[in-house]
Amino acid sequence: MAPSTPTRIGLYGGSFDPVHLGHLLVAQAAQEELNLDRVVFIPAAQSPFKPESPPAPATTRLRFLRLALAGQCSWHLDDQEILRGAPSYSIDTVQSYAKRYPHAKLFYLIGADHVPHLPKWRDAEALAQLTEFVVVRRPGDHGSGQAPPPFRTRVLTGFPFAVSSSEIRRRIAAGLPIHLLVPSKVAEIIQTEHTYGT
Repeated sequence: MAPSTPTRIGLYGGSFDPVHLGHLLVAQAAQEELNLDRVVFIPAAQSPFKPESPPAPATTRLRFLRLALAGQCSWHLDDQEILRGAPSYSIDTVQSYAKRYPHAKLFYLIGADHVPHLPKWRDAEALAQLTEFVVVRRPGDHGSGQAPPPFRTRVLTGFPFAVSSSEIRRRIAAGLPIHLLVPSKVAEIIQTEHTYGT
C-alpha cells in the first residue's frame, strides 16, 4: 500500500479524450519502473498547443477516468487543470505538487513527440528544476527521448502500445469496434450515449 505522504509521485497529464488501455499500461509501467507511490492522472482543460481541437466536455472525460481508475488505490484523479480552465499549463500543476509535497520527487510523464517542444513550454526553466520528465515512446519510435539541458529525462521502457485517443475517435467515426482498446465500462458509455457523435 502506498504511504499516506508519497515520496515519489508520477504526474500524468493529457486530454484523455477518451482514456484508453494504453494510458493505463503506461501508468502501470511507470509505477513499476520508477517505484512510484502514486500516479496522478491530470486531464487538461485545453492543450495550449491544440487550440483548434477542443476535447470532449470535461465532465465526460472525468467520468471516463473515474471508471477507468476505479479500484486502483495508488492511482488518483486530479481535476485542478479542468477547474482552472483553458489553457492548461504544466508549470501551474507541477508547482502545486511541489508546494503540497515539498519532500517528494516528482516525475512528469510525457509523450516522445512533445520532448522537442519542452523548451517552448511556459516557464520552461522553472519546470525543468521541479520535475524529471519520463518519456513515453510509441512502438517504432527509436529517438533518444532526451531533451536539452536543463531538462532531466529518462525513457519508459515497458508496455509500448500503438493506440492513441485520436485513433480511437477515428475508429468510432468509422463504425469500428473499440471494446478491446478502452475499459469496458467506458466503451459501453461511448456506444450507448454516442459520446463522439456516433
